[in-house]
Amino acid sequence: MAVDTARALSAPDRQHGAVRARKVSRSFDGRGVLDEVDLSIRPGEFVALLGRSGSGKSTLLRILARLDHDYSGQLEVAERVAVAFQDSRLLPWARVGDNVTLGLRGEDARALARELLAEVGLADKARAWPKTLSGGESQRAALARALAREPELLLMDEPFGALDALTRIRMHRLLRRLFARRHPAVLLVTHDVDEAILLADRVLVLTDGRLSLDLAIELPAEGRRHTADFPALRSRLLAELGVADDDR
Repeated sequence: MAVDTARALSAPDRQHGAVRARKVSRSFDGRGVLDEVDLSIRPGEFVALLGRSGSGKSTLLRILARLDHDYSGQLEVAERVAVAFQDSRLLPWARVGDNVTLGLRGEDARALARELLAEVGLADKARAWPKTLSGGESQRAALARALAREPELLLMDEPFGALDALTRIRMHRLLRRLFARRHPAVLLVTHDVDEAILLADRVLVLTDGRLSLDLAIELPAEGRRHTADFPALRSRLLAELGVADDDR
């Protein structure tokens, strides 16, 4: 029987980690998806999680988000957690500003919506309906909604996967600016090796339910793609994923 030992980190604990997981396992209909995963994420650390389809990336994220309690192992997560999905999941019957402050009330909430929408470049969209937004604008609104919770841990499940290449580049730049300004711990689930290297402090690879690689990205915040170390990091991650560089 699965044992759920998740709890919010106490104030002293948060000095040491936004996530502490030990031997976290998850099965579906007798098929193991996560196999005794150990994971730690420091406050303010940006971690990217790579893996083949079906490797358990989204399952791990859902456990950290407290959306899935049917697992075994020990898990401690920060008290304030927000999630951004590939689908923006904006409520179509609520205006953009109301989507950003969903669940929040009062004049402070409206002021917060205006502040965050300005931060993500949507200052003029507070009264717009979600159906009038482009894909990139919808994702920016969803990111503003996640940040409205002032998360200590921001979980992102392939939030840029459905965007075109140029919009994706803009979203990368926006996320780097917001991260530098607000400093949440971030776990970004992605299939994109380049995206992981460009954004993260550490890149993890999940293989057959276990973390097979934990790679520090010691590159400057800007201009990473043009550094001498970028190709070697890319090749190493692709090899861990079972893809040769010349296969892409």
